[in-house]
Amino acid sequence: MDYQDIIYEVRGPAAWITINRPEKYNAFRGITCEELIHAIGKAGWDKSIAAIVLTGAGQKAFCTGGDQSAHDGAYDGRGTIGLPVEELQSLIRDVPKPVIARVNGYAIGGGNVLVTCCDLAIASATAVFGQVGPKVGSVDPGFGTALLARGVGEKKAREIWMLCRRYSAQQALEMGLVNTVVPADELDAEVERWCMEIHALSPTAIAIAKKSFNLDSENIRAISGMGMQALSLFYQTEESREGVKAFLEKRPPKFR
Repeated sequence: MDYQDIIYEVRGPAAWITINRPEKYNAFRGITCEELIHAIGKAGWDKSIAAIVLTGAGQKAFCTGGDQSAHDGAYDGRGTIGLPVEELQSLIRDVPKPVIARVNGYAIGGGNVLVTCCDLAIASATAVFGQVGPKVGSVDPGFGTALLARGVGEKKAREIWMLCRRYSAQQALEMGLVNTVVPADELDAEVERWCMEIHALSPTAIAIAKKSFNLDSENIRAISGMGMQALSLFYQTEESREGVKAFLEKRPPKFR
């Protein structure tokens, strides 16, 4: 596959997959998800690869979720909601390699969900985290909610979704959303150091450990499937459409 929206490169024992849409703050559209699925699958089953690094191009954003300019009642690809996000999130969990989120800036909305789904997360001190769904008539009714609660606790997860606040990298570390925070100019070196440590370990033992961790929360996959079906119906309502319209027009939404 010739990639348009991502960059795939091998650095030592790791595959680095970069969402390359900095002009859109690395928001993903249908083709972006398709390419991420292909690249993660490619790296995940390559025995020469020890770890997968997921990141965004530039200094401003890791990923800011779905590209609202491609959202007109639905997104622009396949899948229940016009984006195969269920498949992308599941694949991050299913590949037998640790997937590391290299969070170099804004991790908002669906970008925050990607961080949640990754096995490990290393953040720049300049990174910012948060949810935006209820501001634009959307939500992630699966891994982005239920799995988030497993990681940061029920009350904090509800706060994240029900208030749509922004959180600093240090706050994300304190709540357990990321593993470590480093200065921006040390981010690559730290990620590479973690990849080298993983490379020195038994790949089969790591794969079994990952499967074991996932089994405890595997029911969330079914929750996500049901939730996405409901979300596809919600996207057809005036309430949801108002959220997108207000976002594109840069005004407060009028939901009520």
